[in-house]
Amino acid sequence: MADDPVAPPAWRNPRLTFRRLFGLDRSGPPPPQTLSGAPWNVWTIPNAIGFVRLALIVPLLVTGLSSDSGTDAWPAILFAVIGWSDYADGIAARVTGQYSRFGALLDPVVDRMLVVSGLIICWKFETLPRWGIALLIARELYLLAAGQLALRRGIELKINWWGRWGVWPTMSAIFFALVGLSTLAHILFYFGLALSLMAAIVYTRDGLDATKGAPSS
Repeated sequence: MADDPVAPPAWRNPRLTFRRLFGLDRSGPPPPQTLSGAPWNVWTIPNAIGFVRLALIVPLLVTGLSSDSGTDAWPAILFAVIGWSDYADGIAARVTGQYSRFGALLDPVVDRMLVVSGLIICWKFETLPRWGIALLIARELYLLAAGQLALRRGIELKINWWGRWGVWPTMSAIFFALVGLSTLAHILFYFGLALSLMAAIVYTRDGLDATKGAPSS
């Protein structure tokens, strides 16, 4: 009788070094719990942090839009808490091993809602250039629509490094605009805008390449 085929080794949580704990080392395959088709597994510690981040978006918008100049303390504090707690849910997932498909989808949604909320406040008070804000919001809407189209075709695009590096200059620009440091906010904003637009170009290229390589139905 022929030997049974050897099963592939089970995925193991990589050794938790300092770089991996804080998301600086992202080498290796993603956890299988986060991949398409995996159970959602909503009720985890990292997802609880994600729900808190999501709930804080509303008071951020309320305090920011009702301020006199768009540079009050509370909007800036809330923006910082929501932004930095993105690290908290990632650390919680790596420490506890509670990865989930739901968390993999929730995290970027909250990040995008945070950026858009901050940009809405900056648009109202013109603390950042409106033409640049319009470009960023158009980019977010484009990626949202393109991402939905890709998912319907069974294509899952991975986050590229242009996108990773573009997040924090953009978020920092919004934060500094909320605290009234206009010059620094503008410098970081232009840098983040360039990286974000480059990320959108790479996503588009990867999506088109994946579409060409997909079998026809």
